[in-house]
Amino acid sequence: MQNFAIRLLMLAMLSLTLAAAPVVTAVYANPDSDPPPPPPKGKKKKSEIRPSVEQAAFENGYRAAYATIYDRHDYANAIEQLKALHHDDTAAVANLIGYSYRKLGDYKLSQVWYERALKADPNHVKTWQYYGLWQVEQGNRDQAQYHLNRIAQLAGTNSEEYRSLSAALEKPPGTGLVY
Repeated sequence: MQNFAIRLLMLAMLSLTLAAAPVVTAVYANPDSDPPPPPPKGKKKKSEIRPSVEQAAFENGYRAAYATIYDRHDYANAIEQLKALHHDDTAAVANLIGYSYRKLGDYKLSQVWYERALKADPNHVKTWQYYGLWQVEQGNRDQAQYHLNRIAQLAGTNSEEYRSLSAALEKPPGTGLVY
C-alpha cells in the first residue's frame, strides 16, 4: 500500500510539473524553397483543378535553381536558370536573382533585383531579409534597421528572417562580414 501511495504521489508531481511547464513554440517563416505560382497569363477556368504542364515546369525549374544556389553555390548558373523560367517578375524569383548577384559581388545588379522583387510583392519577407543583409554589407545600417522593422511587422520578431538580419546588425560595423 505504501509503494502505491509513493507511486501515486510521484505521478501527481510529474503531472503538475508537465502542466506548469511553459509551452515553447518556434515560429519560422516559410523559406522560398517552394516555388511561387507563376503570374497568370490568361484567365483560367475555376473547374481547372490540376496544375498545368507550364506550372509543373515552372515548379521544377524553380526547385532546380534553388538547389543550384543553396546546395552547389553556383550563382551564375542559377541566374540563368531563374531567368529561363520567364517569371522574373515574381518576388521569389527576382529575390533569388538578387541574392545570386549579391553572392557574386555585383551589388548594383543585386539591388535592382531586390527592388524589383519588392515592387512585385511589398510584403515578401525573404526579400526584406536579403535586401537588409545587402544593406549591412554596404554599411547602410540605418537602412538595414528599417528592413528589420519591416520584417518585424510582416513576420514577427521570432521569424528566421528577423533573427538572421538582427544577428547581422549586432556585429560591429566594418568587420567585412558577408552574409
